[in-house]
Amino acid sequence: MLETSGRLLRLLSLLQARRDWTGPELAARLSVTTRTVRNDMDRLRELGYPVEARPGVAGGYRLGVGGALPPLLLDDDEAVAVAIGLRSAATGSVSGMEETSLRALTKLQQLLPARLRHRVSAFQHAMPVPARGPRVDAEVLTVLAAACRDRERLRFEYRTHSGTASQRAVEPYRVLSLRQRWYLMAWDLDRADWRTFRVDRILPRTPTGPRFTPRALPSDTEIIERLERGTGEAPWRFRARVIVHAPAEHVRRRIPIPVDVEPLGDNRCAFTPGSDHPEMLALYIGMLDADFEVMDSPELIAALRTMTRRFRTATGDD
Repeated sequence: MLETSGRLLRLLSLLQARRDWTGPELAARLSVTTRTVRNDMDRLRELGYPVEARPGVAGGYRLGVGGALPPLLLDDDEAVAVAIGLRSAATGSVSGMEETSLRALTKLQQLLPARLRHRVSAFQHAMPVPARGPRVDAEVLTVLAAACRDRERLRFEYRTHSGTASQRAVEPYRVLSLRQRWYLMAWDLDRADWRTFRVDRILPRTPTGPRFTPRALPSDTEIIERLERGTGEAPWRFRARVIVHAPAEHVRRRIPIPVDVEPLGDNRCAFTPGSDHPEMLALYIGMLDADFEVMDSPELIAALRTMTRRFRTATGDD
């Protein structure tokens, strides 16, 4: 009986971890026969769990939506990870999640055994930094994540950096977070290429489209490189070519985002940073801790002159 109960808990945990399972997959995970899996599914239904079964070659099992939330099975590390995630979400970039996250964290901590409460309480001394990036709608984020999980095509309105609106049809694959911004990585059906989209600029059209056969996804390293390259090459309002009197590696270390730096020899290099505000661009360049020359950017030169006057006034040298 104890063996059967333990197997049912493992089975329930698997059903909660993934949307669809075939009988052979579950049997292999539990080291039992498919007949035992069918019998265990019947036991779960008797206990009130809404287990759905689909016949045929493409059939399988899934945990359906019931009238009440079934018990959530988490191991120790998963429980701690959820608690830390909820604490981070209380000051995160998802709109409307702050108070909800705190309520959920309070409930979870009441259920944790003493050994886990002690681990979670250690993170109360970590001061979370409030998000300064654009806020994203929690419902939009949920729609995108579900479409990625279920391999369903998405149609949405997208607003570009300049404010231009367009209609997009994509196969969604990943929702990613980078530097307090959320992105969707997808295969753009009209452009026949991989694209990344800012989630705060997406307005999904529901319901989602038909399911698609997944393409070969780039590696995790390639995905990160694509995203960082895309954010580093964003269509900023202002750009300037800057020659720095320092090695290229020095500039790469000082700039907070990945940039292309061209070595020029003789301890010099060049790069083309961008920003929506020339004053912000001037601040970033000022933090290079090296002499530099600005080429063909009157906006940046004007911003540097304004800041120079302010600094001289502040130090009493004006």
